[in-house]
Amino acid sequence: MPKILSQPEAKTTGIKPLCVDLDGTLIKSDTLVDSLLVLARTHPRVLLQLPAALMRGKAAFKASVTSHVELDVAHLPYNRTVLEFLQQEHARGRELYLATGADIRLAERVADHLGLFQGVLGSDGATNLTGPNKLAILNGQFGPNGFSYIGNSSADLPLLKAVTETMLANPSAALRSSIRKHRIAPSHVFEERANPLRSLLNAFRPHQWAKNLLIFLPFLLAHDRSISVVGKASLAFFCFCCVASATYMVNDLLDIEADRRSPRKRLRPFASGDLAPANGLVTSAALLVIASVAARVLPVQFMFWLILYVASTLAYSLYLKQIALVDVLVLSGLYTLRLLAGGAATHTLISHWLAGFAIFLFLSLAFVKRFAELESIRLAGNQLKNGRGYLMTDIEQMRSFGTASAFAAIVVFANYISSVDVVRLYHHSHYLWLIVPCMILWLCRVWLLASRAELNEDPVAFALTDPASLVIGAAVGAIVLMAI
Repeated sequence: MPKILSQPEAKTTGIKPLCVDLDGTLIKSDTLVDSLLVLARTHPRVLLQLPAALMRGKAAFKASVTSHVELDVAHLPYNRTVLEFLQQEHARGRELYLATGADIRLAERVADHLGLFQGVLGSDGATNLTGPNKLAILNGQFGPNGFSYIGNSSADLPLLKAVTETMLANPSAALRSSIRKHRIAPSHVFEERANPLRSLLNAFRPHQWAKNLLIFLPFLLAHDRSISVVGKASLAFFCFCCVASATYMVNDLLDIEADRRSPRKRLRPFASGDLAPANGLVTSAALLVIASVAARVLPVQFMFWLILYVASTLAYSLYLKQIALVDVLVLSGLYTLRLLAGGAATHTLISHWLAGFAIFLFLSLAFVKRFAELESIRLAGNQLKNGRGYLMTDIEQMRSFGTASAFAAIVVFANYISSVDVVRLYHHSHYLWLIVPCMILWLCRVWLLASRAELNEDPVAFALTDPASLVIGAAVGAIVLMAI
């Protein structure tokens, strides 16, 4: 049977005990779904054992998942309005109980962390404590005096109909409809959630689409500006934006617990509980379908690079990001892959100069991303819990790798300016030497800011918002036009 940690004390205040649901009420997410996502990231093989547990009932399924995953309850996306209300009620002596369909072990850990609840009820592996089951247990616990209840979904309707004081937290549309139908007047409605469409757009990470502009680079450097080529490159750009957003959402879902520990990433839609994981999975699948349909218009070679990009990013999210050095090689490779895809879409040959320059430049940017992440953690005095495979002692070595790669890219570019290819493409090629100090300035500045922990962990996002970077970029564009 579901258990309660302590019996209700004699009522001294005349206020009925308040029972609070956990998933979707006290926290904005679903702990079972969160646990499954963490399990997929840390112990994917265990997922194969879960169907057998589900055949024994939902309570057994929850118990099996909880036995393999220990969620970080300190960083769950708590509903602040509900939590503040509970703290106020606790301060004035009201008895609070956590009554949830989540496994009792997880519920007890949440209660211990918050220190607000006199008792805890939850599923015990045999009984799934939701709906009528929860109502029966609470009626038996509190007797004729009754209790008050805070819920959020249609599963809570039997309890909301039975109590005299009902409260809602981020109620679902179905629950709102049922509440009106049964003429239930809630005493409190706690709302704390972002606009779902805005959250979905944020999950797309549109600022990251700037990386896909690399698709246009091969034909621009070849000075081929025909309408058909521009159209093919634009369609390729659209396809990469779709698959990039799809894989970003999968990555965010798998990283949901690690993101919640990050001061910046905890605000992401899935980590904050503003967007349901199910919505993310459906949207991700839809984007992949859209991209695959659109790509059929382009050359077969482009489809190959698009599939390789998806496979690489998924492999990175699931496993490769945990291997030191391999992760930065994959990240830099994804940049270069965009160039190859752009060349395939427009039938433009990628020169060995562009390939060499891209490999070293993007490797430097991948290293600076990891370096900035480690430096921020070091200065904050936090423990490394991001599963990246690095140690704090690796910082100086990563700085060496990254800065060496940056200057290697500059050397390749300088050699390119001296080649016969440049004379053929640029009437005033000597102007291109002015780009070299611009590159040195920008790359050195990026690494200097990273060393000061003043760099956004993503150097591309930083460059799009940094005024100095924008000025340097405009200068490079002007130099190229003069050279042409």
